Amino acid sequence: MKKTILIAAMLSLTACQGQNAKPGETSATGTTTAGAAGAPQTEEQKTLYALGLSIGRSISVFDMTPQELEFVKAGLTAQVTGQKSDVDLETYGPKLQDLARERSLRKANAEKEKSKAFLDEKAKETGAQKTESGLIYKETQAGTGAQPQASDVVKVHYKGTLSDGKEFDSSYKRGEPTQFPLQGVIKCWTEGLQKMKVGGKAQLVCPSDIAYGDRGAPPNIPGGAALVFEVELLEIVKPPEGAPGMPGMPGGAPPAPGAKPPPAAKPPPATK
Repeated sequence: MKKTILIAAMLSLTACQGQNAKPGETSATGTTTAGAAGAPQTEEQKTLYALGLSIGRSISVFDMTPQELEFVKAGLTAQVTGQKSDVDLETYGPKLQDLARERSLRKANAEKEKSKAFLDEKAKETGAQKTESGLIYKETQAGTGAQPQASDVVKVHYKGTLSDGKEFDSSYKRGEPTQFPLQGVIKCWTEGLQKMKVGGKAQLVCPSDIAYGDRGAPPNIPGGAALVFEVELLEIVKPPEGAPGMPGMPGGAPPAPGAKPPPAAKPPPATK
């Protein structure tokens, strides 16, 4: 979160210079406003375009309208070109974190409201079981092997989608299964996989409060999003002795979707 706020601060350093020039027009100072650049052609232009994408991803928490984005562009332009600022950074910079938190929560609440009808429909499907936590579990292929416990490490294939069907990750597409400790994943997975047997397949529908909460997992999983996982339980794995990091995780590899984010990555007061 601190990194996001720092980048946002860079963008908003001297925000709202209030120029009247439209995107692509030349201002009174001789500079060209944002939007004048065409499609990037050279490798350097593409790299600079990627810088914009990276910054945009980092400040997506602010959930800005196109009009609000113009103020951010104005502040960025003023800072980079040395123009006089219309806003005092020392006064308004400290407000960024509160605004980010407020906008993030607003967006998450809207996402949760949108997910209600979807969750209700999934709970009504034939064979679906809704648990006390809100998990909607549906077995799609019965397993015949052992049933994991919360303390186990499991090997799975899976596909994750949002409520609109958009896929955000798939071990099938990567061509290899993933393994992880059940105590190191979101509650939806910890609970759902304990209902499965090796060799079985199931659909786990996860409300946000037992998935990634109000924070989400940017940039692919919005805060407040309900998620759908198609999971195939391949094996219960004995964790390697003396392995660094979380049992079952290759050294240095990021946790699979479903894994808890590191505590330091959580912006207060968001949940997992």
